[in-house]
Amino acid sequence: MIQGEKTDYCSIWIVFVVHFTGTGGLDAIHLDISEATPKGERFSLSNAVDPDVGSNSKEIANTSMSMLFSINPENGNLYALKTFDYEIEKEFLFHIEARDSGSPPLSSNVTVHIIIVDQNDNAPVIVSPWRAHGSVVEEKIPRSTDKGSLVAKVIALDTDSVHNSRITYQFLQVTDATLFSLDQYNGEIRTMRMFTVDGGTPARSGTASVIVHVLDTNDNAPTFGKSVYNVQVLENSPIGSLVIDLNATDLDEGSNSDVTYSYSLYTSEKTQETFNLNPSTGEITIKDMLNYEDFRIYDMEVIATDKGANSLSGQCTIKIIVEDMNDNHPEISIKSFQTPVSESIEVDTVISVVSVSDKDSGDNGVVDLRIPDNMPFKLRESSDNYYELVVSEPLDREKVPEYVITFTVTDRGSPPLSDNETMTLELLDVNDNVPQFPRSFYTIRVMENNAPGDLLSSLTAFDPDLHENQYLVYFIIEKEIANTSMSMLFSINPENGNLYALKTFDYEIEKEFLFHIEARDSGSPPLSSNVTVHIIIVDQNDNAPVIVSPWRAHGSVVEEKIPRSTDKGSLVAKVIALDTDSVHNSRITYQFLQVTDATLFSLDQYNGEIRTMRMFSYRDPRHQRLVVVAKDNGEPALSATVTIKLSTVETAVKANSDMSEVSLEYDIFSDLNLYLVIGLGSVSFLLLITILVTIVLKCQKPKASLTAPPCRNSVISERNSTIADSTLVSNDAYWYSLFLAETRKGKLVVRQPAPKGSRYIVSSIPRGTGLTDTSGSAPSTLQVGENMTPTFLKSCFK
Repeated sequence: MIQGEKTDYCSIWIVFVVHFTGTGGLDAIHLDISEATPKGERFSLSNAVDPDVGSNSKEIANTSMSMLFSINPENGNLYALKTFDYEIEKEFLFHIEARDSGSPPLSSNVTVHIIIVDQNDNAPVIVSPWRAHGSVVEEKIPRSTDKGSLVAKVIALDTDSVHNSRITYQFLQVTDATLFSLDQYNGEIRTMRMFTVDGGTPARSGTASVIVHVLDTNDNAPTFGKSVYNVQVLENSPIGSLVIDLNATDLDEGSNSDVTYSYSLYTSEKTQETFNLNPSTGEITIKDMLNYEDFRIYDMEVIATDKGANSLSGQCTIKIIVEDMNDNHPEISIKSFQTPVSESIEVDTVISVVSVSDKDSGDNGVVDLRIPDNMPFKLRESSDNYYELVVSEPLDREKVPEYVITFTVTDRGSPPLSDNETMTLELLDVNDNVPQFPRSFYTIRVMENNAPGDLLSSLTAFDPDLHENQYLVYFIIEKEIANTSMSMLFSINPENGNLYALKTFDYEIEKEFLFHIEARDSGSPPLSSNVTVHIIIVDQNDNAPVIVSPWRAHGSVVEEKIPRSTDKGSLVAKVIALDTDSVHNSRITYQFLQVTDATLFSLDQYNGEIRTMRMFSYRDPRHQRLVVVAKDNGEPALSATVTIKLSTVETAVKANSDMSEVSLEYDIFSDLNLYLVIGLGSVSFLLLITILVTIVLKCQKPKASLTAPPCRNSVISERNSTIADSTLVSNDAYWYSLFLAETRKGKLVVRQPAPKGSRYIVSSIPRGTGLTDTSGSAPSTLQVGENMTPTFLKSCFK
């Protein structure tokens, strides 16, 4: 029941679409619902369709069964208000009305027929035979019950529907399945335990045990396994030896199955004197010595009698045959045996001579000699009863270091007799195996800044030979890299193959090494093999970023002046930092550490450009303090900071709104700097030219002259590479960006190689040292020479 509505509603979720048609029509919905449906389950009836709009649209209401279902008047969803039980309620029939709110109202009806589907939720209940205590029933039947007689009948009931209540009966456990049978449909049993299964899904079951007591009568005579036994006995069998163990069986029980054994009256006295019969066990043993030449065959009859009230008996015939015995063992004699032998011994070489003999005659005196199979040897008969042991396959001490050879001689008697002799053949080692490394290529990663003498790896080889043929010595195969021998960089322990570093490596100078290690045994002649070793120097974040722009003449504070009328988005300053670590560790990001007004300036974290976020107002202080930190991507991260003090000045000069928008082929100077350069440049021009010529002549190798177009600022180098923008692509790009930034302040940028030759020291000095400025400019060219000693930026003027 939904509160607040004029009509009771019920809901049911169905899997098909129901369409209400017309007014006054009546459609029927048939819906199957499992009795396992939980309370509150939602079922779907498709919403009734009304082409009208507004107040003429439909409403849905049910006319009955509001105690069982509720309905949502908006979408027609039905909800179960209770759980269902097929055994109590099997179906429901009610109506649902869809009515619009027009005037007059129009409606449509549908009949909902819900059928509760049975679930197999009731297990069979065994009602017969009656079990007063537990599930065990005892039944007694006479021993003489005829075949097919009913022992018991099990009846089980299941309250589920027809399909789920179809019951079948099965044995769950039976002592002897050959004694009883069970009808799977009517439950008639001839067993002691049964299992009943209904036909539901999932199947459910009930169990009952029936104990049947059978009263025995002495109606079975003892029987032997055979009616005639033929037994062969050796002539020298000792007294007391067992000849045969007779075992008569009686199917009766108790005293009716107890059996005693005795000789028949027809058994001869000779037989009874020679053999003894145990009356309790039926064992026949030798009582007197046997002689094949005196008496070869003994016949006897044995009777087995039970101890029942009316004793019954059975009998069997036994024929004992005395056989001549092969009572002499063959003999074997090792005449010669060569050990040890070299593993390189040739095939067909004789290593032993063996003789055999047997004192018996006939087949008992014929002997055969053999050795174990799957050995690299064979026997070759040389003369009567003499054999040679020869090598049949190549020998390998590394696979089998020694052979235990057993010579077995067997006669052809019945039963055959045999003898054996065991010898051990030891193999001597030959240096026929080269040392073997586990891998053919080793990649070893070494962290830079390692301590000299650090163990890098253990390159141990294996040689399966023995003694001196196995003793290995390790060498570094000499190879020079940049006039440096590998033995000056690495050391290997000649005894165990431990590889050590002899120096501290610097990733920024040397990144990898490739050489070979040789392992050589001490055999004669010595054998060797080598392995390739690839040493990779792994970079550490051991170089902090160095801020090279803006130039800081004293300390880490830079003072800049910008017009107060600077537009929004104008470039105020560009921070450039360099990091000589590897690509990963040298990725630099820029952040404000301190800023006077965070709403006034923005900092690009990747290129270090500081721009205005808005125009200055009269409320903004004239002095702004910006602290920028440049942080690399290493672990842990290293950083450097620079403090920029900005002062705003009232000037009519228009500030460049975006330095990156001006072509890099032109220098950017303020009017003030231009005047200073013109004044100072004329004085120092000749001095600067003299210094440059002197340095180039002393420190640079002669090379073909490079013709360059007239330019204001250029750098002479060996690369002859031109950078056309200020993107931070490489060290050259950093250099160019620095050059561009510093020339704004009329400074000369100097780049010098570090002592190791692969790093640079970047410095900036005022242009007043000797530059002369003239009007006009040509495209700016940046060229970097890594091998130049100090390299300067020259200013060329028209």
